[in-house]
Amino acid sequence: MNAWHYAPPPGSRSGVADYAAALDKHLHGGAAPLYHLGNNGLHREIYALAVTKPGVVMLHDAVLHHFLLGYLTRQQYIAEFVHNYGEWKRDLAEELWEHRGASGTDPRYFDFPMVRRVAETAKAVIVHNGGAERLALEHGARTVHVIPHFHEPAGVDSVDGLRFRQKLGIEPGTALFGIFGYLRETKRVLPSIRVFSRLHALRPKTALLVAGEPVSDDLRRLLDAETERPGVIRLGHLSERELQAAGSAIDCCINLRWPGAGETSGIAIRMMGLGKPVILTESPEIEDFPEGTRLTVSRGADEGEELFHQMALVADFPALARDIGAAARRHIELHHSITHVAERISSILQRLP
Repeated sequence: MNAWHYAPPPGSRSGVADYAAALDKHLHGGAAPLYHLGNNGLHREIYALAVTKPGVVMLHDAVLHHFLLGYLTRQQYIAEFVHNYGEWKRDLAEELWEHRGASGTDPRYFDFPMVRRVAETAKAVIVHNGGAERLALEHGARTVHVIPHFHEPAGVDSVDGLRFRQKLGIEPGTALFGIFGYLRETKRVLPSIRVFSRLHALRPKTALLVAGEPVSDDLRRLLDAETERPGVIRLGHLSERELQAAGSAIDCCINLRWPGAGETSGIAIRMMGLGKPVILTESPEIEDFPEGTRLTVSRGADEGEELFHQMALVADFPALARDIGAAARRHIELHHSITHVAERISSILQRLP
């Protein structure tokens, strides 16, 4: 990593670390430092540098509430909340601190991004989607650039996917769904498994691959029980090569987010780039994906029923699913090229003092 490029070290349990390591190979140096920030404790030192030595901040998550909640003291947290939202919110800050054990799923913690301090000190902010842009501007950012999450062409093909399916014991004609990445409650993994079980009971020629490491021991225990269901295949962390092969093998990726943190999913970009239909949660973060390039479900009460129907659509109409995946691939290839993304970022870094 270049001396002016700050991110969690390669190999960290973070998609941001993988992103920054890949991007670093294509960046040209500039006068301003580039800081990658996400919503977890790996970014503590980077955050401190970003607010004391201002440069360009790339917000991979436009919600930093949980990151701050994880290391600030009670007094510091309340002061930071007041700095973001005003003295009249002090009582709410005290309440959120007291109930912080529920912060992983309580929507209130996602409704207050707490990015003002870093947004208002940065020389420029980079985000990956229009939803994150709005959050950054609302929290004092002077200049915000929307630059898509990059995509690198995969080093696998359909033969690799077929071999992966055979390795898993997937019979020909089976509709294979996949959930990938660092598994957390907000990715709606457990509800997705339960919806799949409904589908599998009616359409036995379906399977669900759940691959990745849970971010908490509680979720791990729950996953261990849920993945015993018929048709569910459980794998741990996949290498980049294995992830690409798995992506080539599946017929559809399930990549839900609720509550959302203003992020664009790197997994979704990878799978769309492989020509796979991806089921996403309807939100401002996916507005840049045109109609016909993705499948969506609503947030909240209708999520499960809509997910069932979208999965049934993929299983019952494979040609339609392939058409959606092909449209997704064309969009990603046109707008998310890593060289084009790196050129835009380098241009920003070089223009700033």
